[in-house]
Amino acid sequence: MNWIILIIAGFCEVGFTYSLGRAKSVEGLAWWGWIAGFLVFTIMSMGLLARVTQTLPIGTAYAVWTGIGAVGTVLVGIIFFHEPSTFWRLFFIFTLISSIIGLKIVS
Repeated sequence: MNWIILIIAGFCEVGFTYSLGRAKSVEGLAWWGWIAGFLVFTIMSMGLLARVTQTLPIGTAYAVWTGIGAVGTVLVGIIFFHEPSTFWRLFFIFTLISSIIGLKIVS
């Protein structure tokens, strides 16, 4: 169950980076809405991470959490913000995913 919570925490990290990306392209009330989303996702992500570190090793939990956030944020950037998807970016995303899976297997 803690691994599922950790994955949700990682997706919340992607949520707060997505909210930041959207906030930089709007003004006024819409900006405040995206900042509110950023704060909600940040609190959820950090709270869930804190919860799982009570039972999972903190080094593993933190590495998986940041890995999910990093991979998710790069993919969100490519899909929603039209960032480049070069061979090397995709190659290193794949190696990061492989490392996350490896940490899960050995923990």
